[in-house]
Formats: sequence, structure tokens, C-alpha cells
Amino acid sequence: MHGDDEDVFDSVTWESPAAPYHTDHTVQPSGPGFKQSTAGEEDERGPHDPKWEGYLIVTVKDPVKELAGTKDAYVSYLVSAKTNLPIFSTPNPSSRRRFQDFVFLRDHLVKDFPACVVPALPDKHRLEYLTGDRFSPEFMERRRLDLHRFLERISRHPTLQRSTLVRAFFESTEWHVHMHQHLAHPPGPEPTPGLIDNISDTLLNAFARVRKPDERFLDMRESVDKFEDGLVVCERLWGRVRNRTNGGNPAPGEDLTADYHDLAVAVQGLGFLESGITDPLNHFSNTLLEFSALLRHKTQTTTDPFLVHLHSLLTYSHANRAVLKLRDQKQLDFEELSDYLSGVTQERDRLSAVISGHAGSTGLGLSAYLKDKVDALRGADDDRGRVERMRKLDVKIKELQDAVTTAHETSDAFSDETLREQTIFQYTKEAEMKEMLGNQAEGEIEFYQSAMEEWERIIPVIQRIRVDV
Repeated sequence: MHGDDEDVFDSVTWESPAAPYHTDHTVQPSGPGFKQSTAGEEDERGPHDPKWEGYLIVTVKDPVKELAGTKDAYVSYLVSAKTNLPIFSTPNPSSRRRFQDFVFLRDHLVKDFPACVVPALPDKHRLEYLTGDRFSPEFMERRRLDLHRFLERISRHPTLQRSTLVRAFFESTEWHVHMHQHLAHPPGPEPTPGLIDNISDTLLNAFARVRKPDERFLDMRESVDKFEDGLVVCERLWGRVRNRTNGGNPAPGEDLTADYHDLAVAVQGLGFLESGITDPLNHFSNTLLEFSALLRHKTQTTTDPFLVHLHSLLTYSHANRAVLKLRDQKQLDFEELSDYLSGVTQERDRLSAVISGHAGSTGLGLSAYLKDKVDALRGADDDRGRVERMRKLDVKIKELQDAVTTAHETSDAFSDETLREQTIFQYTKEAEMKEMLGNQAEGEIEFYQSAMEEWERIIPVIQRIRVDV
């Protein structure tokens, strides 16, 4: 097993770039992932390095059930922030938002910033909704953590953190009005159908591949594949450990928490039989019960959050993969439009050669010859018809040339932005891995320290047992 999985994290850079996350300790607490560009860094920044204009530290807390007792009941969360970004009107904005507000924020950030890696939200359709348990404290706390992580990823993004929609999400006291205004007047121009949208599906289709792939993005895709494979392996193995430790439909005899509980009951039963050591056996039984409870507590407070964060990081990586795929589509649009322009230009040159009496010099081969014959059979081979067709083709060529130029500029700009996005994603990924693994390590240390204290307390009790030889 180890041999199969040992290389899955080869693509992860554990050494962060020099000073990747700068924190103003006079204003905010230290924490991973909140980078601010400084004056000294400006000269060192490359053309594809992102630029942070400040920090945005977010918090989601205090879930409250609103409209309790009605069919319209929902949960609201207090979202607050500390920031020095100039776009915010106050350094400490806060407001109450429900899950649907988070959905609106996410959906429109994706539309407004298609080249940015916008994190996914936790799935709303969960089993708790089917069982009517979506207002349980456990579910609300789990949802709160998911929403906090969502906003934290946005706050670490130098473009998303400065969007007017994010500002309104934290500041606006009339959020519903702002949502309607955003729908009616989006920040960017409304997308209009371009020439590429009118080309036949036989030309552009979902199965087409980029013919001149950029090695930089091939390496990125390979890195993403390895990272996601590693997360999937970790999630599977850690889930197996979780099930063996604390239920989750394990195989018979593999639930350690239940086994220690049963062992405690068995030892207590021995105490009733051994009258001379009943009290020490009862103490030992109580220690086993405490150890079983510690195992269950570790699962709930350490292992389960680790697995949730692991899966959330996987969905975040999927969003990053989607941006890489969209970049490929932009390049494919340019390539296909270029080919289409080339074909139309060749057809125009063929007609020009036929009109000028040099049909044989076009060099277009059998296909052009057959087309000439078909046109002749249709009666469409007169010069007036050809001239009219040439006029239409000239107009089309001009339109295609403009479209190709636009597609090329769009592809290049999207590629540049994608390179910046990969740097941002790397920063965020490293910060979250550090946080996730650190929390897991602290939870394990707390568990073993508590377990040692329990077992150390039982040793003097056992030593008081008198053994007569």
C-alpha cells in the first residue's frame, strides 16, 4: 500500500516562497494565508505574480435559527471581518447572512471573475435535510465551519477580496436590494453572442483538443492530478482509520471505541467475582471507559474535522482545475477560429482564381475541383454569382479577422491570469495544509496526553493490590 501511495504528494511545495504571508501584527493577529504586498517586494514581482493591497480577516460565527416554528425557518450566521482594504468603508464590517446569501455571492463571483478560482460551497442537499435535522447544533456548527472556510479562501484572494460584491456582503444593511441591483446591473458588460457562437457544432465541440498545448499548463494539470490523487488516498485511508476507531459500519470487531467499552464492562464483571480486588478492578474499568470516551472525543473534535477539511480542499482543487480547463477552451476558440478563417480565405482565393481564368493555379486540389463541378451543375458558375459570393466572403473574412484577433487577445490575457491564479492557489493550499495538519497534530497530542493522565492515575491503585506468596 505504501509503495503505491508514497509519491502522491510529489507536486506539493512545502517550502513557501520568501515571506509568503505578511501580517501587520499591530492591527491583526498572526495567521496563515493573509499576504500583503510590500514596497520592497514590488521590484521583485514578476509579470505573473499577484499583488495584494491589504488584508481581510473573516469570521463566521453565532448561528441562529430564524422564524422558528414556521415552515420558512432558516439559519443565519454572523459574518464579520477585520480589514485595511480601502474599498471597505469600515475596518470592522459585519452583518448576518443565510446560506442562500452565500450561494448568491459564490454564483456571481464565478460569473464576474471567470478567470479566478472561486471556492465551492458545501452541498446544501445533505442527509440532515431529509431527516429534518438541519437545525441540530452539530449540523449548524459543521455548516458554520464550512462557510467560514469558504469566506477565508475568498479573503486570501487579492482580486476577490476587493470586489464590490464581497464588500456589500459584509457591509450592506440592505443586502436584498443590493442583490437585485447586481442582477439588473452586473459590474461587467453583458456577454453578447459573438461570431464564435454562430459557428457550427461540427467545428467547435466539447471533444476537441488543443493542438498546440502550452507546456506550462500541462505541468500545472499534472501537478493538480497528483495533488488530488494524494488527497483522495488520504481521505480513503483516514476514513478507514476513523471507521475502525469509532463506528461508521466497520467490520465486526474493528470498532475500537465499542471494544474498549465492552472490555470495561467485562472487567467490571470480574470485580464482582474477585471480592479481594473489586475496587481496583472497578477503577480499571472506569479508566477503560474514560479511554473509550477519549477516543470518541478525538474522532468528533479532530478526525472528523480533518476529513471534512480534506474533502473541502479537494473540491477547492476541482475549482482550480475548472479554471485550467476554461483556459484551454479559450485557446481552442482561437485555434478553431483561425482554421475557419483559413478555410474561408482559401475559398475566396479559389473563386478569385476561377474568375481570373487561373483556376488551375489555386493549388487547392481535388476538393476545389469537385466544388467547381458541383457549382456548374447547379448553374452557379457564372462570374456574376462568383463575384457576389466573393463580396460576401470578403465581409466574412473581415469579421473573422476581427474575431481571431479578439480570441487571441482573450486567450493570452486568460493565460496570464491563470498563471497568477496558480500562484494564489499555491499560497492558499499551503496555508490550509499547514493549518489542517497542525490541527490534527494538536488533537493527537491532546488525546495522548489525556490518555496518559488516565492510565497514570490507575497505576497507584493497581500497585496497592496485595499479593500474598
